[in-house]
Amino acid sequence: MKDVLIIGGGFAGVWSAAGAVRAAREAGAGDALRVTLVDGGDDMVIRPRLYEDAPEGMRVALDRVLGPIGVRRVTATVTGIDTEAHAVRAVTRTGEELNLSYDKLVLATGSRLIRPDFPGARHIFDVDTLPAAAALDHHLRRLPAEAPSQGRYTAVVVGTGFTGVELATALGERLKAISGAQGATEGARVVLVDLADVVGPELGPGPRPTILDALDELKIERRLGRTVASVTRRDITLSDGEVIPAATVVWTAGMAASPLTAEIPGERDRLGRLSVDEYLRVAGVPDVYAAGDTALAAADDGRTTTQSCQHALPMGKFAGHNVAADLLGTAPLPFTPDPYATCLDLGPADAVYTEGWDRRVALTGPEAKALKKKINETWIYPPTDDAEQLLDQAGRFSNG
Repeated sequence: MKDVLIIGGGFAGVWSAAGAVRAAREAGAGDALRVTLVDGGDDMVIRPRLYEDAPEGMRVALDRVLGPIGVRRVTATVTGIDTEAHAVRAVTRTGEELNLSYDKLVLATGSRLIRPDFPGARHIFDVDTLPAAAALDHHLRRLPAEAPSQGRYTAVVVGTGFTGVELATALGERLKAISGAQGATEGARVVLVDLADVVGPELGPGPRPTILDALDELKIERRLGRTVASVTRRDITLSDGEVIPAATVVWTAGMAASPLTAEIPGERDRLGRLSVDEYLRVAGVPDVYAAGDTALAAADDGRTTTQSCQHALPMGKFAGHNVAADLLGTAPLPFTPDPYATCLDLGPADAVYTEGWDRRVALTGPEAKALKKKINETWIYPPTDDAEQLLDQAGRFSNG
């Protein structure tokens, strides 16, 4: 029996596991592979939804996805990878050290937020992980218990990319509901801060007018061309000296691939992502594949993949299929993602959906909001407790 080891229990990792099982069964060799997924948690976190209210519910138990298809799950934190020995070191919650061997490895440990180190950075929040998002949610719910102050219901969001815009447009409504229920005299206020001189520089000019209209409608202030100098529990000081009273500061600027990519002796880009070939094999490293936010792969129209669930889901499926094909001698499949598109939530101001790398606006208003709701609440969730449905979906390599 050959061992397929997958590190990471997010979108790419879960779909790698399902893809490998499906490919083996399709080849009539279901008993020839043992698929193991190792992750430090018990749940697949629905990370794109962590900007929403009540984030603690944004997860799916891994056992309900992996158990029905016979994937072995190891709850442990990976501490090292030896690609020459084909071995992975890990530590369980009880401190037990494990040594896991593999014939083929898929690294799918995602990305992480790069937190700043300016004075007072310990006071900032983020929505990068479930515990962090839950901490922000609990903080917001406790605000009415704080002493009245000018910035009690003011939130400053640093970063105007996807996460920053989605969070900022959602926060205003949440703060109004929290403050209004207590009859507070301080008004809710949201401020966006970015070093760039435009909102969402990486989003491009296509959706920007729609985004700006939404920010205006929701009365979200902007401080562009500035960054953060320092933060306290009561205020934030910007690089130009402006002090904004604010009890809530949320950092969304800057992402990097999982540090475990450094354990693989392959070529990496500035985000730490490993260069992979068309089959998602790490260039120059035998028997190692990468998928999701840890991988830099060719996408459509001569572009490369983005760190998003849009690319992580199909990359996982392709990687899983290809590790199984590699071991069983069947045909691998070159990674072919759907045409690039984005759907950005704008809170009470609906949403904006774009197509193509130049982000041409295709839908706005209630239609775009309905599409975003379908993506967030249905499409990105794996089937649970149903092996047949899960494996069928693992064989659908398109997100459509």
